[in-house]
Amino acid sequence: MKFLVIRFSSIGDIVLTTPAIRCLKLQVPDAEVHFLTKQSMKAVTEANPYIDKFYYFSHNLDALIKDLQAEQYDYIIDLHKNFRTWRIKKALKVPVLAYNKEVIEKVLLTRLHINKMAGRHIVDRCLDTLAPLGVQNDGKGMDYFIPPHVRVKAEDLPLSHSAGFVAIVIGASYYTKKLPVYKLRELCAKLQYPIVLVGGKEDVKEGAEIAEVDPVKVYNACGKFSLHESADIIRQSKIVISHDTGMQYIACALNKPVLAIWGGTSPALDVEPYYGTEQLLQHNKPAYHNFIVKGLACQPCSNYGTKTCPRAHFKCMQEQDVDLIVRKVNEYL
Repeated sequence: MKFLVIRFSSIGDIVLTTPAIRCLKLQVPDAEVHFLTKQSMKAVTEANPYIDKFYYFSHNLDALIKDLQAEQYDYIIDLHKNFRTWRIKKALKVPVLAYNKEVIEKVLLTRLHINKMAGRHIVDRCLDTLAPLGVQNDGKGMDYFIPPHVRVKAEDLPLSHSAGFVAIVIGASYYTKKLPVYKLRELCAKLQYPIVLVGGKEDVKEGAEIAEVDPVKVYNACGKFSLHESADIIRQSKIVISHDTGMQYIACALNKPVLAIWGGTSPALDVEPYYGTEQLLQHNKPAYHNFIVKGLACQPCSNYGTKTCPRAHFKCMQEQDVDLIVRKVNEYL
């Protein structure tokens, strides 16, 4: 049977689909799995051994649809559900399995703060989509495959970090998902371990400001490494502190303990750090811990984060307890 799995973006959301991809490939006899995503997301899955063929969307959806029609798929697995996937499904005219996006429930939670969410993680909802095919959760968690030739060598990081370090993912897609720079500086000043700041080119300036608190203890890796290399830094770390970002889920896929810091978004949206049952057996402490400022009636304010705080106070991040985060790191290390 030939399957087309669709998830256009983003890094984290694609990583969240990987258990469904793996279980589909391994549990359906002779399954041929094709995966469609955006061209800009190519690196996220390019080394995934459970995907037989890749398709990438950049700008010409009509040409892409013609190529997909020629494949003669048995099923489309829609793990995105937007206008583009609707057009593809309409054009290909084959059976479709689509996941429960919980659109109405998310609107109720973020706009009216009425929680009608199913309480079922997005990973499990992706797997639920495949239940008609007899696919079940194998308990192995999410996947992120770093190509063998892509490794961060010991000499690529400071010698002071060679015995181990804390990775802090400082970026996020929106303002309300990030700790302010002054809070990150405070966190780095109080941690008594070597630190590597992980982020993209857009985080270089803020990374430099944060690293100023102790240029020996804090290494600003933002913008210096590719996505795979940054993932390898995560793999080499002792523990990961992260906002609600794709790197948080990559850390879970690599089975690293995660301290997740939540601002405008929330685990209540069924998106908290996720580990398989087999992964959890390898931890002698809880695999993750969520940090959420309690008592805020406005949290969460968005599915994805926003460019500014809708209430103009940003208490969800301004009031994060840095000392509590430091104590939790000390408990793990």
